[in-house]
Amino acid sequence: MAGERQEKLIREFIDRMPSLPTTVTKVLEICNQPDTSPNDLNRVIYLDPVLTGQVLRLINSAYYSLPNQIGSLTRAIIMLGINTVKNLTLSTAVLGSMGRTDSFRALDMDQFWTHSLGVGVTAKSLAARRGIVRQQREEFFVAGLLHDLGKIPLNACFPEEYGRILELAAGKRVPLDRVEVAVLGLDHCRVGRMIGEKWQLSSGLVELLAGHHHIVEADRESPAGEKSALIGLVSLADSYVNLLGLGSAGNRYPDREALKILARTWGVNKQTLTELDSEVRQEIEKARIFLAVAAAS
Repeated sequence: MAGERQEKLIREFIDRMPSLPTTVTKVLEICNQPDTSPNDLNRVIYLDPVLTGQVLRLINSAYYSLPNQIGSLTRAIIMLGINTVKNLTLSTAVLGSMGRTDSFRALDMDQFWTHSLGVGVTAKSLAARRGIVRQQREEFFVAGLLHDLGKIPLNACFPEEYGRILELAAGKRVPLDRVEVAVLGLDHCRVGRMIGEKWQLSSGLVELLAGHHHIVEADRESPAGEKSALIGLVSLADSYVNLLGLGSAGNRYPDREALKILARTWGVNKQTLTELDSEVRQEIEKARIFLAVAAAS
């Protein structure tokens, strides 16, 4: 069957990937409990010096531009908020596992992460415009940051084929995921699901990794809800950032018809996108600080 060999190689690659560190698993577990307090989180993070340092570096960075230095971990957690700490923890683990590899011959990783940052910033801005509460907006940023993770194993396992896929998608002006399926028998969305399931990420994030190029079909089957909003707004942000040319993850010609449907579904018009342009370009520079802190070890 087409893609069987490729899927086997991908699964073997993902099986060899390290599991999320115990501290990260505990943080995610605690943060998903409704009655979690900053002290609960402090007790877990305090045992991990690297993560403790990252939380303190983030709160004291230009990303937040606070007037006074914060030295207390508990105070930092209170000020950042439990969701932000959870997302920093997850980003740290992901970038530690996948952000530093020399196996990239097709994708330019600086451009890849610039694109990913752009999608995260745009998704967060769109979430704000939809009236999504401030505490949940960081979820949209991290979902945008991680949405294309499935491309990393594809590129690492099949560097020559993936280079050809990028060229074909650009030359024929078609969406990248369609060429991935045509050449390899599976796309980065399917691989993203495999990664999410291995790491036991939240169901919303797993569905985002798996469905950000299939949201139009999915929305016909389910009403717009919290999970649908995450996938829908990240998908819209992805298409917008591709058209804007902020970085590149290989998908230079996203599905314009899907973009129109998504924009209509989520109430985004040309004026909104025009307003987003300068906002995103400013915010992406601040977001680089978040990424740098998350990637530091």
